[in-house]
Amino acid sequence: MVKEKIKISVRDLVEFILRCGDLNNEFLGSSNLRALEGTKIHKKIQSSKGENYKKEVTLRYEREFDEFIIAIEGRADGIIVDDDNVVIDEIKTTSANLDEIDEGYNPLHLAQAKCYAYIYSVQNGLNTIGVQLTYYQVDNDEIKYFRYTYSIDELKTFFDDLVKKYCNWASMSYNWIKERNSSIEKIDFPYKDFRKGQKKLMASVYKSIESGKKLFVQAPTGIGKTISTIFPSLKAMKKGLTSKIFYLTAKTIARTVAEETFNTLRGKGLKVKTLVLTAKEKICFNEKNECTPEACVYAKGHFDRINDAIMDIFLNEDNFNRAKIEEYAQKHIVCPFELSLDLSLWAEVVICDYNYVFDPNVGLKRFFQDKTDFTLLVDEAHNLVDRSREMFSAELYKKDFLSLKKEIKGKSIKLERALSKINSAFLKLKKQCNENSYLVTNEMFSDLNGYLRQFIREAELFLLNEIKPIVKDAIIDLYFEVIRYLKVSDMYDESYTTYVEKKGDDVKVKLFCLDPSKLLSEILEKVRSTVFFSATLIPIKYYMSLLGGSREDYGVCLDSPFDTKNRMVLIANDVSTKYKDREKTLEEIVEYIHTAVSKRSGNYIVYFPSYEYLNMAYEIYKERATGYLLKQESTMKENEKDDFLRMFEDSQNGVLAFCVLGGVFSEGIDLTRDRLIGAIIIGVGIPQICLERDIIREYFERKYGLGYEFAYLYPGFNKVMQSAGRVIRTEEDKGIILLVDERFLQKNYIRIFPKEWFPYTKVNKCNLGFHLDSFWRNF
Repeated sequence: MVKEKIKISVRDLVEFILRCGDLNNEFLGSSNLRALEGTKIHKKIQSSKGENYKKEVTLRYEREFDEFIIAIEGRADGIIVDDDNVVIDEIKTTSANLDEIDEGYNPLHLAQAKCYAYIYSVQNGLNTIGVQLTYYQVDNDEIKYFRYTYSIDELKTFFDDLVKKYCNWASMSYNWIKERNSSIEKIDFPYKDFRKGQKKLMASVYKSIESGKKLFVQAPTGIGKTISTIFPSLKAMKKGLTSKIFYLTAKTIARTVAEETFNTLRGKGLKVKTLVLTAKEKICFNEKNECTPEACVYAKGHFDRINDAIMDIFLNEDNFNRAKIEEYAQKHIVCPFELSLDLSLWAEVVICDYNYVFDPNVGLKRFFQDKTDFTLLVDEAHNLVDRSREMFSAELYKKDFLSLKKEIKGKSIKLERALSKINSAFLKLKKQCNENSYLVTNEMFSDLNGYLRQFIREAELFLLNEIKPIVKDAIIDLYFEVIRYLKVSDMYDESYTTYVEKKGDDVKVKLFCLDPSKLLSEILEKVRSTVFFSATLIPIKYYMSLLGGSREDYGVCLDSPFDTKNRMVLIANDVSTKYKDREKTLEEIVEYIHTAVSKRSGNYIVYFPSYEYLNMAYEIYKERATGYLLKQESTMKENEKDDFLRMFEDSQNGVLAFCVLGGVFSEGIDLTRDRLIGAIIIGVGIPQICLERDIIREYFERKYGLGYEFAYLYPGFNKVMQSAGRVIRTEEDKGIILLVDERFLQKNYIRIFPKEWFPYTKVNKCNLGFHLDSFWRNF
């Protein structure tokens, strides 16, 4: 019988077993600069060592036990082989003064190197081996070395002790995997009947994981996308094809649906550990996120207690949601956010926002450094296009630097000087803007980047010595904005552009990612398979091109499972909602709305392309309103949104809500059965013409000859489809979708209509009432 392998990296093994003491995320500077410069510095040091220096050497070691094998692997920064002398080199970058670094500076650094030394010695039959810690000071390029020599017996004692302590955890993991796999094998699909298209979707998901491909799925509402992607992924896990599933969402409501789906499967006998990740600012027990032992009782001694907390929750819970994480964090007096991050290593399923995987600043880097067998399930994948553009872009404002310069005046001459240089660079760029107040270029402005790096260095030195909290907080905020900007500048290539824009007295510089496909692909290549799915992944080739798809990947378009007789799609072909026509056609728009809602009592939502347009129509319509008239506000709080939706609970209310396309009430809400019987969509949803959209248009016009489609038509129409999708959510739902704009009947729109919109009915002001009467007469 093939034994189960419990895999762990050398770094994770050392940090997990040997960590102790306080959690301290106080500003230390060096870690942030290391993230920015570390890889380059490593390569620089490695390249200077000569031909006897082997760099980035992968080392693997397996220790067999009665029931399982612990597989340990990692990459040594360098191995120096000089005749019979071998030295393992561990490189660390720091901004700390090298005089402050002694042999006891960080025991984990030496422990990691000793593990590599032991593995190399065993594999090469060495009795003794050297270990070198190389500390590189990033500000002055100075290097400090510590050299040690160990016998194989010393290293074996050290290594065996580590493995012995980890063995209890490996045994716990092994026993759980057996229990989990047994439950997955036994569990059947949790519902009595399959919906139309559901079996095809599940087969496609399994096939994509089995073959290691990406899958793009256009699956209309009602197919059951969540269970249809999760269920085959679990079956693939049982077969050993994937060891971890990331269920990625853009909105909290989708995370809740995923969690409820796993709870449904648990009710049928499934055993699986799921983790729902909550943002740090939401789950922190303190009003202010201060992760220092002085400010937080949960940070003091955190690492002395964290492993006990992990063991406790792992043995007693399967659903690591926010409530459970907070409960166990309080019980063991540990940081709830750090506990959740640690649990991500032990959970088979991680339910989280897109940014935990794709954002270069906050992503879970522990999982995506090397190739894995993980599976990504990307829910509502149409949202990832703009979200990834946002994640891979960065912007800075001149006023922030000038404001900080005034705030620190007299406190640091060097920091003031760095801020002055940045301010001057912004002013030079401002002068280069054209008569339209902007400048678009493929340059990154190397002078500005140089001044920004100087600011980082001076800010770090200042922050490490500054004790006044107000000034410190102001610098830290801008410091991390600059760090983000410089990280993005390291990714800059032909898929980026830079633009400068005058905004009143201020100036903005933005590194703008136009095509996120390449950067997404680099992440997707690290996992076994990715499934992108949405009810509005239309046109599918557009999403495949922007989300990192290739010719080898799969695309599936499924039919709606609902009877088309239960809905009527009407297109008003005699009215324009173009910006230039809005005021003169406003009365006609209001008349369309009034006719639609007066033919059948019930709840309706009217969607407008902007708040300005919404308010114009609302002011006219409220004079004739007979039921409950609601209006979405741009600054609604969570409780106000909940109250807004609560009005739809009673179908007898006769609610008419004025909302915006692309807003919180146009996607991700389920008003089933008679809670919503109609959606009236005003306009084709085209984004407002602006500098960024025009830059996108020009880029994709050059690349594909589809500039207008990529920048305006497809993103706008997606909002229309999402809003229309609020009406028919179940087999019992019945309702109308009224599209008000003559452009909907143009060929470029009709060819991207979803299948379930056919047949549609053309209407005008005169016959709309007749067609509505004909439809509602059937129910």
